[in-house]
Amino acid sequence: VQLVESGGGSVQPGGSLRLSCTGSGFIFVSAVEWFRQVDGHTCELVSRINPDGTTYYTDSFKGRFTISQDNAKNTVFLQMDNLKPEDTAVYYCTPKDTPAGARMRPMCGGFGFWGQGTQVTVS
Repeated sequence: VQLVESGGGSVQPGGSLRLSCTGSGFIFVSAVEWFRQVDGHTCELVSRINPDGTTYYTDSFKGRFTISQDNAKNTVFLQMDNLKPEDTAVYYCTPKDTPAGARMRPMCGGFGFWGQGTQVTVS
């Protein structure tokens, strides 16, 4: 049971990146959230996609970020446009319900199932 984030990189302000969150050994059946962590400490919820396809965005990301899901690929995407230097962070995804057999770890003030994260640098 594994969760892998990818798609990060270095871009200039105004640029775009598309992050992917792929689950293996399980199927996403609950909501999936994207968080970001700055300086290894401060965590912030970026977006959430629910099983019915409805979405949520923290205000500072509305209109710039778009979350989507491809069930056939068991992958959740985060399209990030008009990136700003303050978007620099490590981005993580996590399902709301932990699948059986997943290894949990402390992260962002809680204890859950997280991938290794993907670094986004905007400068």
